[in-house]
Amino acid sequence: MVRKSETTKKEQNPLFEKRPRNFSIGQDIQPKRDLTRFVRWPKYIRLQRQKAVLMKRLKIPPPINQFRTTLDKQTATQLFRLVDKYRPETKHQKMERLRARAEARVAGKTEEVTKRPPVVRSGVNQVTKLVEQKKAQL
Repeated sequence: MVRKSETTKKEQNPLFEKRPRNFSIGQDIQPKRDLTRFVRWPKYIRLQRQKAVLMKRLKIPPPINQFRTTLDKQTATQLFRLVDKYRPETKHQKMERLRARAEARVAGKTEEVTKRPPVVRSGVNQVTKLVEQKKAQL
């Protein structure tokens, strides 16, 4: 085996003495740090992270938790058929209903007070309001 020649250390110039760096205010430049924690993240990322924290910390009541998962296809089609029967009347249907009522009034027939047809309510605010008024149950 061939011996490696010993590496010679460079002799340092005694005119330059080594001083420790001082990172206090107004002194040396601070070393580079990982600042990813302090990044201004996009809103959707912040929201999904906040949601994840809330979901870990909070217990969701069962009546609300039932809406976390979707229905299977068969049940969903049955539900949509049922809901379609109780769809709110359109402007055109309402005009026809009121026109028929007005014609009956002009003809002099006894006026039957027709109630609005039953309708499925949708939307978070409407459902919440109906549950609070005890007109609906979850």
